[in-house]
Amino acid sequence: MKKLAALLLILLTLFGALCACHGSRGAAEFVMPESFDEQKPLEITFWAKNDTNKTQVNIYKKAIEDFELLYPNIKVNIRLYTDYSKIYNDVITNIPTSTVPNVCITYPDHIATYITGKNIVVPLDALMDDARYGLGGSEVRFDSPKRGEVIQKYLDESIINGEHWALPFMRSTEALYVNKDYVEKLGYTLPEVVTWDFVFEVSEKATEKDADGNYLINGQKVMIPCIYKSSDNMMIQYLRQKGAGYSGEDGEILIFNDDTKAFLYEIAEHAGTRAFSTFKISSYPGNFLNAGQCIFGIDSTAGATWMGSGAGHQDISPDKIVEFETAVLPIPQTDPNDPVMISQGPSICVFNKSDPQEVLASWLFAQFLLTNEVQIAYAQTEGYVPVTQKARDTAEYEEYLANEGIDNDLHYSVKLKATRLLLENTDRTFITPVFNGSASLRSAAGELIESAAKSARRGETVDEAYMDELFKNVNALYRLDERSGVRDGASGPLPTASKLLLGAMVAAWLAIGAALAVGTLKRKKR
Repeated sequence: MKKLAALLLILLTLFGALCACHGSRGAAEFVMPESFDEQKPLEITFWAKNDTNKTQVNIYKKAIEDFELLYPNIKVNIRLYTDYSKIYNDVITNIPTSTVPNVCITYPDHIATYITGKNIVVPLDALMDDARYGLGGSEVRFDSPKRGEVIQKYLDESIINGEHWALPFMRSTEALYVNKDYVEKLGYTLPEVVTWDFVFEVSEKATEKDADGNYLINGQKVMIPCIYKSSDNMMIQYLRQKGAGYSGEDGEILIFNDDTKAFLYEIAEHAGTRAFSTFKISSYPGNFLNAGQCIFGIDSTAGATWMGSGAGHQDISPDKIVEFETAVLPIPQTDPNDPVMISQGPSICVFNKSDPQEVLASWLFAQFLLTNEVQIAYAQTEGYVPVTQKARDTAEYEEYLANEGIDNDLHYSVKLKATRLLLENTDRTFITPVFNGSASLRSAAGELIESAAKSARRGETVDEAYMDELFKNVNALYRLDERSGVRDGASGPLPTASKLLLGAMVAAWLAIGAALAVGTLKRKKR
């Protein structure tokens, strides 16, 4: 009995820990203090992401130095990551122990999971509108943009359950980077907006070889005509273009439909001939594009400095680079007269803490990242665009855009073309609904493409039976049935570990009951 009681106590302790992870109550709700205490020493932590780009790192460091000069009582510690998913995983891991950062570069899909715990993240509407410390507030010590100077479309991308949970930091979209010389060599004229049919037709033409096994288009042994960097974005954008189901506003899972299936058949067809591939299968599209081994490379505008013969960033040796004219176009479309593309890019969220002064200090630093100096400097590192109209309207930014192509560094033409692509198509961008589980759905979208492409490359039969099994397996892998209809902020279904623990607790109680019954019978026999 003592052993069983001890076991039950352990189980109850573990269950409490799991409950803390799933729907943690967190700190008390943040309440804006009467004023900011500029005499109180405060230390905050900022988790940020960069692509091993030293210029971006230096921009962060400069922003911190400038901010600390304005607020000498605040010390900002930065922790750098090379991947957004690692930030996400570390935040999730640290929520139960209340060791999350103060300010974090993140995505709304991730925030939807963070806020399943109560008072983990600070909602920003009241902070943004505060007359003293809000956007453009009277007591803010720097030239903070007013709320109306933040691009409304980007600001509203962080709305979950009617509240803003983040500030936009930078925005990008995806672009089609094209070896225009090869397209014309194959006998085609490149339109301003291409269709999926055009891309796949040209790509199939480019797979022709000579008698020695060399590709006719480049004379090399390697040619992957079309490579897509983000297979999840590929599926998401195609479904949006078709007006087909992906997810509902309330979290319904709609991706397993006939339009998805038809697109997967097409992907399998072209993956089977090696006309199409993905980053996960073949590696980074820029490497193949720059070596003359790819015609259509689809990647983020934020990766523009890696694309083209003159790209400042190269992962291949100089002797492998092939000279060609790089065209920068919208991603392939189903209707070229009505192009649509995804809006993406990092946002900034503020985590709740027990000390309101610490939260206010965090909010002030988050705001500082929206100042013209930070916005313009960071946007110039890649094909990002500033998220404030205030920064876009400056003479400095307008001059930056006007000097396209004068060098292959700051004004690299491909980077500036990618930037303009987004600036000119902001109204054509979209985001997907955000809910607890939307990040898993995004992963599932990519998995469907990766699986179909790999199967076709292996020579497997891709038919109705295959599709039914693929849908079933991906649905189960990402537990989408459990997530369907779960809105933001709802706790959702218990994790598998919690379910197992509950089962173990029930078993322990049954064991205790059985032991008591046996003891009672023994006493009666005596």
